[in-house]
Amino acid sequence: MQDFIDQAKKNGITLSHSGKCQLCGADTTRGIYECVSLYSIGFELLDFSKTENYISRFLCVDSHALQHPEIHGRWNNHFHLTRLHLILKLDYKWDYNKSPLLSKYLNVYKNDKNNEFLIPPKSTERGSITTIDILNNAKTESECKDLIYKWALIVYNSWTNYHNLVDIIAKGFIDKQ
Repeated sequence: MQDFIDQAKKNGITLSHSGKCQLCGADTTRGIYECVSLYSIGFELLDFSKTENYISRFLCVDSHALQHPEIHGRWNNHFHLTRLHLILKLDYKWDYNKSPLLSKYLNVYKNDKNNEFLIPPKSTERGSITTIDILNNAKTESECKDLIYKWALIVYNSWTNYHNLVDIIAKGFIDKQ
């Protein structure tokens, strides 16, 4: 697996070491590097090993990935947007065992979809809430969970052009279970 710097280069993106995050618009001083770093170490208010926090973990991963698609692989958007759709819109009960199953389903799905590509919304228009907002504004576990849910919903809604497509993928995935 490539690191985010290599993936950005592959996608023709030069990453910034200063200012706001060039992809999500988070109010950082060291650009995307700080944004990725804070995401990796943040969310101390939640113990993600607890079953009741699993959904918040998935929502965090999906939201951050969809706000930074240029540092991920081509089919990343399908996976994360479909999982958000399953959780947020279809109220599908997600757990860690289902992620590899969705990956496997998408591997089959994409076999005859070589030209399908989810074009991201413009950078900084992928949701008004960022990791920084959650880290700076959540003071309790409950507030953190609420902000994560709002973040996920806002990011999901910024990808409106693909909601019908991921609905088809999500329902196909459910039918295969």
